[in-house]
Amino acid sequence: MIEQLEKIEKRYREIDERMAHPEVATDLTQLQSLAQERAGLDEVVSKYKEYKKALKELEDVRSMHVTGMDEDMTSLVKQEIETLENRLDSLTHELKLALLPRDPNDEKDIIMEIRAGAGGNEAALFAADLFRMYSRYAQNRGWQTEIISMNESGIGGFKEIIFEIRGEGAFSRMKYERGVHRVQRVPITESSGRIHTSTATVAVLPKAEEVDIEINPDDLKIDIFHSGSAGGQNVNKVATAVRMTHLPTGMVVTCQDERSQLQNKIKAMSVLRARLMDMEQQKQDEQITSDRRSQVGTGERAEKIRTYNYPQDRVSDHRINFNFHNLPSVMDGEIDELIDAVATTEQARQMGEKAV
Repeated sequence: MIEQLEKIEKRYREIDERMAHPEVATDLTQLQSLAQERAGLDEVVSKYKEYKKALKELEDVRSMHVTGMDEDMTSLVKQEIETLENRLDSLTHELKLALLPRDPNDEKDIIMEIRAGAGGNEAALFAADLFRMYSRYAQNRGWQTEIISMNESGIGGFKEIIFEIRGEGAFSRMKYERGVHRVQRVPITESSGRIHTSTATVAVLPKAEEVDIEINPDDLKIDIFHSGSAGGQNVNKVATAVRMTHLPTGMVVTCQDERSQLQNKIKAMSVLRARLMDMEQQKQDEQITSDRRSQVGTGERAEKIRTYNYPQDRVSDHRINFNFHNLPSVMDGEIDELIDAVATTEQARQMGEKAV
């Protein structure tokens, strides 16, 4: 690990030196590229400097001659050694995490798709509850949420809702939410008080830019039609809804929530681009051998990741056998503890693989 950190620190110094050269300072493209690389190394280098400082302090304290010291002074030296050893252990762990390969999509904005699964109207209501939970979570983190498309059920739920979340590190947190979510509760439509089990699927797609996925306009079939969504008479007077079909894959995206045809086209293209990039990523994931594939963070759509049990006030994450109580707070968007537990397990797995 130390050898790797020394190489990173050396590269960091080289970047600083290059950025100071006049020919680089006047080349905006090269300057931006170097600045971006430097920013990616900054946290590791800073942490490594802190580690070396603590190591030097520990060596200095250990070199002190305790012979002849009074009991109080000897006790203070021992306490200082223990404090520095604990600090070094903590910094070592943080450096190991910092050296793990970063997901290139972690800093991207996301497109989330929630769809009602088994359970009819109750599943649609649960999909709406999940949308509210994620909206509240985004709000708590200072992220922005915007609905792209939705298909409502008759009693206030969603058969499907697609929305965008914009914010720093959105994908790094929300990627652990993809999969099948299950709810166990008494539906509002149930008169006998019988508990029902329903499901909803959650897809989390990193928002793709044009440079990530290039779409040939000739590969698109675009249909324009009158919106059938709520919005009053003005929505239906002009054909603004967009149905976009990607001919090579047969993928279809419909967007009709905006009053402008152009806005609906832009949103539909954004969803299509994200889905195509996700499809490419899944193809790459399929090449990973099964013995190295983890149940944490794989994004398998058929994987039941979590159960929300209302009668027992319990949320269970099946990937890591983690139980959390106070379900109302979870449904109100307080899901950091759940996400942290899964993320920590995934980091431990990666460190274990790296050590092998």
